[in-house]
Amino acid sequence: MSRLVAEAIGTQRLILLPLQVEHAEEMAAVLSDPALHTFIGGAPDTLHALRSRYQRMTAGSPEPAVSWLNWVILLRDEDCLTGIVQATVGPSTDGLVAEIAWVVGTPWQGRGIATEAAQGLVDWLGRQPVHTVIAHIHPEHRASAAVAAAAGLTPTGVWHEGEIRWQRSTGG
Repeated sequence: MSRLVAEAIGTQRLILLPLQVEHAEEMAAVLSDPALHTFIGGAPDTLHALRSRYQRMTAGSPEPAVSWLNWVILLRDEDCLTGIVQATVGPSTDGLVAEIAWVVGTPWQGRGIATEAAQGLVDWLGRQPVHTVIAHIHPEHRASAAVAAAAGLTPTGVWHEGEIRWQRSTGG
């Protein structure tokens, strides 16, 4: 099986653009609020650290059976980047599984951007040979739980590193 490759995904208000190292400068500002790390830990990356991380991410997984798929979220009307979505796709006993995540910068939160981006990503994954989509969400992160639910994922009761696994079968 060949690796999946990120491609542009359009939704009503957004374009999910495959990540490029050149996005680091704008994304460093988008992701600069320490509050974004309340549930995920850590601190915002410096521009240099983010550029290095994007270089590693765009180079792809060192594991041949794993695809690292990363997008920046472009808000069409404002022509600016507002966050990221990502999927790590790899084999499981039931076929390919995609673990997804999203982050939207603080100034753009509360506008449905994460929901629309996650729905667009899950729809795209449903057209790929992906059997299951999962996300791990901190039990107190109500906004992310709402995004996961809107994207068709449901909590499983399975815990992973202090977070609840949410899941959706895509039939891929």
